[in-house]
Amino acid sequence: MLKRSPLRGFGRPTAALLTVVLGTGLLAACGDSGTTKADDTVRAGADGAAFPRTLTTVMGDVEIPAQPKKVVVLDTGELDDVTLLGIDPVGAVAPHFKTEGGFPTYLEGDLENTTDVGPLLEPNLEKIASLRPDLILSSKVRHEKVYDKLSAIAPTVFTETTGGVWKENLKVHAEALGLEDEAEAELEKYETRAEALGEEIKKKDGTLPTVSVVRFVAGPTRLYASNSYSGVVLDDVGFRRPKSQISDDPAVTMKDVSPEEIDRADADLIFVTTADTPDKTQQKQVTSNPVWKDLPAVEDGKVFEVPDETWMSGIGVQAAEEMLADIAKATGVELPKQ
Repeated sequence: MLKRSPLRGFGRPTAALLTVVLGTGLLAACGDSGTTKADDTVRAGADGAAFPRTLTTVMGDVEIPAQPKKVVVLDTGELDDVTLLGIDPVGAVAPHFKTEGGFPTYLEGDLENTTDVGPLLEPNLEKIASLRPDLILSSKVRHEKVYDKLSAIAPTVFTETTGGVWKENLKVHAEALGLEDEAEAELEKYETRAEALGEEIKKKDGTLPTVSVVRFVAGPTRLYASNSYSGVVLDDVGFRRPKSQISDDPAVTMKDVSPEEIDRADADLIFVTTADTPDKTQQKQVTSNPVWKDLPAVEDGKVFEVPDETWMSGIGVQAAEEMLADIAKATGVELPKQ
């Protein structure tokens, strides 16, 4: 649903039930007289006259007959993007690594009318259809197997993947929504702020430090590369990265390391996130290891725990803004105003 606020995996339903639900969704796509007041809101600046429009996507051409008002998003980057553009989605999935469940806390207040249609890897197709969306957003890497079923419910726009291509994905989502100008303005505002933050750090310290990103997950510990989502944000600030975390390969955005290999995280600043309950990760083994304890950043108190839901799962401008606030705090500078 469009708001007045300023910009700021797969189930197996029975064949009969799915047919009924999808049929309901198709009828709704042709015309839904049960719209709410919010549904009737026309977003300021949006060009409704630019519809119908056809988008060329990774899954082929997708026709969107009218400016979407009821949107379902099936990943966290899409969720960040639509709420950035003032849209309260009718349905969304919660982050699959969020141990306490629920939608991201940094978007609290933006999702009051949003139904959870998760889990992310197995979205509930019947529930999605029951919401009568007029647009579904996700990516090929997440939901290629159910694309045909989703597109039978509503126009479905997929990007290729997620993560480091988050800026390009925002442009696709904005085009599907008819909010290209708004997205461009928000992205430019963020990039200007990130660059200004880098200048403040350089002014204070004389140079920009090297930065590592460590993530504790169930299984091997991960180092996140320069072409990951968080890596792109760090690059926008101007940080340098250790050689072990520089990657130009789209298929390599992270590297697994053992507790004995954690010296690959050596940098002036180390940001740490935890994606699961600590006892399911190697956090204790890593942080109790002499290799970790001997890192200069550890000895100097330059290791900072930051939220996984923004540094890893957010994948959008709003999460990136939260990252900038964390970086400013860690480096002891004022976050430049927008």
